[in-house]
Amino acid sequence: MNGLTRWLAEQRAARISGGLERRLVVREESLIDLAGNDYLGLAGDPDVVEAAIRAAREYGTGAGSSRLVTGNLPIHEQLQGELAEFTKRPAALAFSTGYHANLGAVTALGDADTLIVSDAHVHASLVDACRLARGRVQIVGHNDAGAVRVALAERVEPRALVVVESIYSVLGDAAPLADLAMLCTEHDATLLVDEAHAVGVAGDGGRGLAYDIDFAEPDRLVVTATLSKALGAQGGVVLAEPTVIDHLVNTARAFIFDTGLAPPAAGAARAA
Repeated sequence: MNGLTRWLAEQRAARISGGLERRLVVREESLIDLAGNDYLGLAGDPDVVEAAIRAAREYGTGAGSSRLVTGNLPIHEQLQGELAEFTKRPAALAFSTGYHANLGAVTALGDADTLIVSDAHVHASLVDACRLARGRVQIVGHNDAGAVRVALAERVEPRALVVVESIYSVLGDAAPLADLAMLCTEHDATLLVDEAHAVGVAGDGGRGLAYDIDFAEPDRLVVTATLSKALGAQGGVVLAEPTVIDHLVNTARAFIFDTGLAPPAAGAARAA
């Protein structure tokens, strides 16, 4: 047994001993799914399915390239415009997954001169994004606006990025967005809100909780969301000021070096 094989066996044994071994289970279509995140049941909606089929017929099953090469299709631009209009954000950039959207946004905005203040309960994609970003990361207690205030007040970096979710997936509670927006204004920081569990099901008309934030300076707000939950498709999006979107197009590696969102997913998301 070589070193890798031995290590893998030891790792698996430790997982099994700790009750942490995962396995894939094929979903039985005869069962009612109460564990999924297709919140509105749109993944199987006939109109949404038909829109995916039409997009596949028109554009093919894949974008065929990075969007910066030849993979930027009309359906991507249409989807982005509609998502920006729906959430009342100035501009949007679609990614192939919500995971990529979070990776792209945080790593592109969190350079070495940026303090990243992250809520302790953010999604794994945001945790990984913070790890990959070049800025110093400070993790604060869940929904602890006081800790965010202290972190921002004591920072030495010229810029700061506060990273939260609007609705958290495990506890189902909401972030104190109004308080965080006020703190970001007071301390010259940017607020990044992941709306993965809010868009489509929370806020005014399902537009997410960030929709109601009253920011004196809207360019301090960056919103990310997924297309694979309430919208029943696949993909992700960053919603922000055009200057932020332009920065992501030029610096977000999760966008630049990734094949564009598959047309059927874009078509399904538009219909949803």
